[in-house]
Amino acid sequence: MTTARPMPLIGDVTLTAVQRVDQSLDAGFHDVPVLGLEGHAQQRSGRPSHRVAVQGILSGETALDDLASLQDMAALGDETTFAADIVTALDLQQVVVTHFAASEVAGELGAISYSLELAESPPLPPPAQLSGFGGLDDFGLGDLGFDTDILGDLTDLAGDIAGAVDGALAALDALDALAGLADFDFEGVLDPVNNVQSAITEVASNLGAATSALGEMLGS
Repeated sequence: MTTARPMPLIGDVTLTAVQRVDQSLDAGFHDVPVLGLEGHAQQRSGRPSHRVAVQGILSGETALDDLASLQDMAALGDETTFAADIVTALDLQQVVVTHFAASEVAGELGAISYSLELAESPPLPPPAQLSGFGGLDDFGLGDLGFDTDILGDLTDLAGDIAGAVDGALAALDALDALAGLADFDFEGVLDPVNNVQSAITEVASNLGAATSALGEMLGS
């Protein structure tokens, strides 16, 4: 008894009449010429994405709906899933449709031939995290007793220093104003005070004379 093999599946579309599935991979090697070496050294820059090419026919009552789904995948460029025997050993978490073509032939009613190409779309690595002193704390500075968690304290201290500088500048402005008083002419300003002092002196002199005269009268 022959067991039916699972049909290729892209997203939620079952490819019922697949004629050919090809998987390819560029290993990512580059020729590096070396003087005196017969042949080139091979340097690998990293594995590119897996590539899958599928050719088949859409038929039956769901042919047009399946065609619309495949066309949307290609047009929108959204990531989707793909499962087939040929990629059993590959860790294809997500793929994108990089190329899609369909054709309808006269005389073949209800049958639409298509070809599509898929490329692996791996998840991106997590974003880089900002750490104290540009990540230098990962090189043992903490073990040396250097506290890399003082950035917040340094920020507060900078604010306090800025406030103290502003206060010192205000005090210097006040001292400059007082120093300018040395060149100020107080003669006209103090004239009323001098006049009052002269009047008080004159009254005191007259009061002394009157007191002396009264003493003489009482003595006699």
